[in-house]
Amino acid sequence: MPSLPHRILLGTALLFSIVLGPIAARAEDSKKSDSADSYPVGQWVSLFNGENLNGWTPKIRYEKFGDDAKQTFTVKDGLLVVGYENYDEFNETFGHLFFKDTFSHYRFRVEYRFVGDQCKGGPGWATRNSGVMIHGESPETMGKDQDFPASIEVQLLGGDGKAVRPTSNLCTPGTNVVYKDKLHLPHCTQSTSKTYHGEQWVTAEIEVRGNGVIKHILDGEVVLEYQKPQLDDRDTHAATLIEQSGGKMLSGGTISLQSESHPVQFRKVEIMVLAPESEATN
Repeated sequence: MPSLPHRILLGTALLFSIVLGPIAARAEDSKKSDSADSYPVGQWVSLFNGENLNGWTPKIRYEKFGDDAKQTFTVKDGLLVVGYENYDEFNETFGHLFFKDTFSHYRFRVEYRFVGDQCKGGPGWATRNSGVMIHGESPETMGKDQDFPASIEVQLLGGDGKAVRPTSNLCTPGTNVVYKDKLHLPHCTQSTSKTYHGEQWVTAEIEVRGNGVIKHILDGEVVLEYQKPQLDDRDTHAATLIEQSGGKMLSGGTISLQSESHPVQFRKVEIMVLAPESEATN
């Protein structure tokens, strides 16, 4: 049996363990859940190394997470390529390439261009169409036949050489936003951007402030702005996510790049993590 001094020390240690243990556990859980902690604040970091898809994992409709039997997402000549050379027909096999970390407050930037012809069988609306999905769900929560993750989509569109066709638009699979001070329910909303025809490179930037303001930026100008991204309880899958998370508001999530049947290339994919207090800025 320990002596009195030892019993006091043991008792004190036990008390600290009881009091601090849950706090330490919550701190550790918080650290694990915020994967942006390892990124320098206020500095651009490349998420694509130009050599391989390290850090990225595909989720193709009707395939398991991690499978990409037709090699939709590849790296060629230093570019991240979304291609359909191995497809006989598209058959609504929409895909997403997920980055391994989740983010809440950040600026995200891609340089992209549309090339070639649309895959046979691709829907008409998907011609020269792709996107960046932000505040997305985990790919592990997606069903095998699910077409799009519940997320906020920054829609990337290329011109057809004739008509006006803005890019950096907003689409909301399983989500809603507050736009012009009102809950906004339309699925897609056009930006005020110009049309980018041909195979020119376009730089699209997104500024994300958690559950605050989100801005779509082209050529240094804000072309669309909204706030309070949230899951849509009218959507069956989103309603399940709301029940699981205990709320509908979105403060962060996954980032993914789309495959929607038209070839697209990315030569830069970058992120700048922002300090959380930036959410309060205009």
